[in-house]
Amino acid sequence: MAKKKNLDLEQGKLIVFSAPSGSGKTTIVRHLLKQKELNLEFSISATSREKRGDEIDGKDYYFLSLKEFKSNIKNNAFLEWEEVYRDNFYGTLNSEVERIWAKGKHVIFDIDVSGGLRIKRKFPEQTLAIFVKPPSIDELKIRLKKRKTENIDKINMRVAKASAELATAPLFDCVIVNNDLEEALNEAYHKVDSFLNENK
Repeated sequence: MAKKKNLDLEQGKLIVFSAPSGSGKTTIVRHLLKQKELNLEFSISATSREKRGDEIDGKDYYFLSLKEFKSNIKNNAFLEWEEVYRDNFYGTLNSEVERIWAKGKHVIFDIDVSGGLRIKRKFPEQTLAIFVKPPSIDELKIRLKKRKTENIDKINMRVAKASAELATAPLFDCVIVNNDLEEALNEAYHKVDSFLNENK
């Protein structure tokens, strides 16, 4: 992949949604993507992990081998990346943001806390970083159990990580508490709409 250090930021804005797993950020992002007037497109992350279930390369994630992922890091091909668990990398390729901007759209991310903050730090003016908060850690655990996608050890690991992630909430531009989903969807819509229409 060609060496790429800087993105041309004249083209669009970046909308970041971060949250502990189970907070509902994916539901909010999907809702916003359906609002055509916002002109958003989803940023597909790259990962070095194996596919799960019926995941599709280029739709759910860009699935890269560990070697490919590390080579892209070396070539500065990522806007942000992180080793979430050992040899388990996730990141956003510069080419993905450029692909979306080339269509004249704004980029929306459903991304972990560290990645979200890295994007905000790199592009403070172009980025709206929103943290989605669960009503409580107990409620988060209930939601993760209801998914029935992971065993109790994995759930406990996510809950432990959530406590550390919740401490980063003040670093984001705004926090949405997802207690009532309808209210959270409305709040997210208004915050994103007003950010995209700034300076018009």
